[in-house]
Amino acid sequence: MDVQRLRVGIAQGLMSYIFDIRIPRRTISFMSAIHELGHALRQRRSEMGLTQARLAALSGLSRQTVNQIEAGTAPDLGLNKAERLATVLGLVLRVDAGRGGSRKPSAMTPLAKAAATASVSFKSRLTPAALQKLLLAAVAPENYLPHVRVLLDEAPVFLLAAVIEQLHQEMGVARDELWGRCRRLAKAVGSRRDIWS
Repeated sequence: MDVQRLRVGIAQGLMSYIFDIRIPRRTISFMSAIHELGHALRQRRSEMGLTQARLAALSGLSRQTVNQIEAGTAPDLGLNKAERLATVLGLVLRVDAGRGGSRKPSAMTPLAKAAATASVSFKSRLTPAALQKLLLAAVAPENYLPHVRVLLDEAPVFLLAAVIEQLHQEMGVARDELWGRCRRLAKAVGSRRDIWS
């Protein structure tokens, strides 16, 4: 039997999930990978405090489709649908053909990247330590309100998810609590990004 192995990965913040898929004679059995994808999407949606209906609206899919994907029962799951959901939730879909050449991890932590992103247009810099403090307290000092607004309105969701994961790992705060604090900050700074409403 002609069998090829593909590695399918889902990057979730600092964590990556890799699934091996065997392809016998051009037939791909995605059932395990689809269930894992559905689980990762459901978990992140829940942590972010989004309902299936809200995620459906943000991704341009129906609530029924979101439900089926999360349950691993979608009759016609294309990469386009999966990618739309993943993007809204700050997840990355990746296919790895198993040829080695792993990427070198960045020297900057997600908090450092987020602080730099928030500071791009301003003379004053938001430090990673100050960003950590305000995210944990869910209160932004007045001098950092513009920085926080830029971060929550413009930073890629995958960067925000990586920051949440870093704070969860280092500080032991639950992911859903951290997303809730971001939502409170977004409301306080008048963010117009759809994921916060």
